Amino acid sequence: MSRGITITIGFLFILSLIFIGALGNKLGDEKERANNSSTNVQQPVSGELASEATFNPPSLENVPDGPQGEAIVRGHELVDDTSNQLRGDTASAEDGQQRVNELSCSSCHAGAGLEQDSSPLVGVAAKYPNYISRNGEIVTLEERINGCMVRSMNGQPFAEDDEDLDAMVAYFKYISEGIPVGAELPWLGQNDMKEVPIPDVAAGEKMFQQSCIACHAQDGAGIGANTGPALWGEGSFNDGAGIARFSRMAGYIQNNMPKGQEKSLTDQEASNLAAFVLSQDRPEWGDHAGDWPGGGAPKDSMTKELRQQIKDGTINWEEVLSPTTK
Repeated sequence: MSRGITITIGFLFILSLIFIGALGNKLGDEKERANNSSTNVQQPVSGELASEATFNPPSLENVPDGPQGEAIVRGHELVDDTSNQLRGDTASAEDGQQRVNELSCSSCHAGAGLEQDSSPLVGVAAKYPNYISRNGEIVTLEERINGCMVRSMNGQPFAEDDEDLDAMVAYFKYISEGIPVGAELPWLGQNDMKEVPIPDVAAGEKMFQQSCIACHAQDGAGIGANTGPALWGEGSFNDGAGIARFSRMAGYIQNNMPKGQEKSLTDQEASNLAAFVLSQDRPEWGDHAGDWPGGGAPKDSMTKELRQQIKDGTINWEEVLSPTTK
């Protein structure tokens, strides 16, 4: 009797091991299928995004009727003629100068951001919210616009409930129609020269006086926000703007200047011009210490200190143009 019970228990134990092994194999197969399924789902989405991210903004002639259409049109006006539009709404000329400088968004993003080869803004609405290292946090499209207002436009930010801020957002969303969130947009972020040669400031000044003053004036004050914007002085961007970085300015010059002959300048010529332009006096950003809170601040942001070093001939270009490390 005892021997029979022992055999029965042993038999049941073996069956249990077989069952556990089979169950383990089944769970492993299901996990593998689940992983494969996730990969397969993601791959078509990635391919779909890549194929849909084409530069094809809707025409302003197709703006819808009603309040939404009115906001889009107003947004276009603000992007294309920022200074005049905002200064025109202030009580005095002095208030207007405090509100915004002499530039427009189109000063850098030609045609209100619609020209594909001139720093376009098409698709920008699909990029936000986005993490910005300079801010050290995720920012919304509204916050990104206000970042430009206080840096590139050297002015005042929009209030959260400002209808003009809503209008600019409406415009950016309109020209970003059809571009899915997260899509790769090859036309964005192209104005960054990766390897900048050591500049010759004197050669840059000579080239500026020979080739640039017709649009930007001899004193850099420019002749118009969209025809020849101010490159330095009180009417220009402050030294906290992205384009106040040497690599960005050199890249922008090479990609966009001179008009009609874009991409004709060598790396050296673009570097020389950038050095001359960024050595000139301009408004100062009041919170350099608050930028890049996570570290990794670029070395080529041309602050007042570096501008003075250029003038004194003491600047260490190798250090300024060396890669940033955290």
